[in-house]
Amino acid sequence: MFETYELLVIAMLGSFILLIFSGFPVAWVLAGLAIIFSVVGVLSSQFLDWDTYYMNDWRIYGTIIQRIYAQMSNWVLVALPMFIFMGLMLERSGVAERLMVNFVNLFGRFRGGLGVAVILIGILFAASTGIVGASVVLLAMLSMPVMLEQKYSPSFASGIVASSGTLGILIPPSIMLIIMADQLSLSVGSLFMGALVPGLLLGGLYIVYVILSAIFNPKVCQPPLNLPPVSMELIWSTLKAVFPPLALILSVLGSIFMGIVSPTEAAGVGAFGATVLAILNKRFNMKMLAEVCRKTTITTSFVFGIFLGATAFAVVLRTLGGDEFISDLLQGIPLSPAGIVAVILLIAFVAGFFLDWLEISLILLPLVGPVVVALEFNLVWFVVLFALALQTSFLTPPVGFSLFYLKGVAPPGVTTLHIYKGVIPFVLLQLLAVLLVFLFPDLVLWLPEVIYG
Repeated sequence: MFETYELLVIAMLGSFILLIFSGFPVAWVLAGLAIIFSVVGVLSSQFLDWDTYYMNDWRIYGTIIQRIYAQMSNWVLVALPMFIFMGLMLERSGVAERLMVNFVNLFGRFRGGLGVAVILIGILFAASTGIVGASVVLLAMLSMPVMLEQKYSPSFASGIVASSGTLGILIPPSIMLIIMADQLSLSVGSLFMGALVPGLLLGGLYIVYVILSAIFNPKVCQPPLNLPPVSMELIWSTLKAVFPPLALILSVLGSIFMGIVSPTEAAGVGAFGATVLAILNKRFNMKMLAEVCRKTTITTSFVFGIFLGATAFAVVLRTLGGDEFISDLLQGIPLSPAGIVAVILLIAFVAGFFLDWLEISLILLPLVGPVVVALEFNLVWFVVLFALALQTSFLTPPVGFSLFYLKGVAPPGVTTLHIYKGVIPFVLLQLLAVLLVFLFPDLVLWLPEVIYG
């Protein structure tokens, strides 16, 4: 039989899952459940005479306040609004438009070349912004009309755009990795370096799939027509289009990897660099700056609102004994340590169908992190694996945000069914990447070891 505290933990987690589907804001759901179950927990400990080790008085609210204050005063999280600003500013700088025109002219003459061009731009944009919504919308607006005009299948084009846009959540600088590092007290720089190779590997898998599809299934795309001949002028123009985002990437990631600045300071460098690019491309004005600042404030407020609710939720859940309950439950599974990690990844993958990556990162990751440490696995390796599994949440219905972003800006004639069918192969490729990193940990651990010894 379950103990009283175990029943409360199960009820708390179950209530959260049920209320997610009510449409009520997630931040309020988390905070509200924290208040309700803290009261229930204290009253239970006082009147039901259960083990008072977990929660025995009202000091739990002081603990919640202290944890929220510590969370909001965390220097690492200062990087979030600056990286968001960098992504939004870069979106309006005109860099992506120049990249698209030059990449289409250079690579588009090959069968599947347009798709490869979109993925390459997605990789560059991912390493420059880290914001999935901006990447998907921008790639869709720039590339979808061109691909459909060149007789690409709507499903094939939709899958390419949606999956390429989601690379921004994994390839550093990634907002998700910053939050995960904060939750488990890991080095942001180590996570960035650990995720770089798997992120590029995933982009490479996308490119291989597009090329093979173009070769073995010609119905999905046709070679583009009416393109200018390859010339030194075209190659030089493409290099000039690649240089600005590449310089921004090197200034942000290079300064972190070489130990010149912290990730927080690098975020400021990135925000400044994106603004300079907008000025050089003559896209900068005060109206645009005000709009970018407004959207940065809204996005940051949304993220931190969930942060506060999740912090309160996590404090109450842990005080009720949630850590021990989850740990005992997972370690009681009759599987090897690797099998337990596989179960955790499966739970994250399934949860991604119904929950956003942010809620999963803030609630599930802190609970399973200590279990992974107890099983003697490298935590950086596990977090990158976890991030890879969560990346699928952007492409899996019914809560696949990349699907919503794409549908909102897709040309007429591209249906929801086209989008769902198009992303299925790319979800399978993401799972393949999870398997490869699971089987070959050095894909994650090699670069941090080279940098830090």
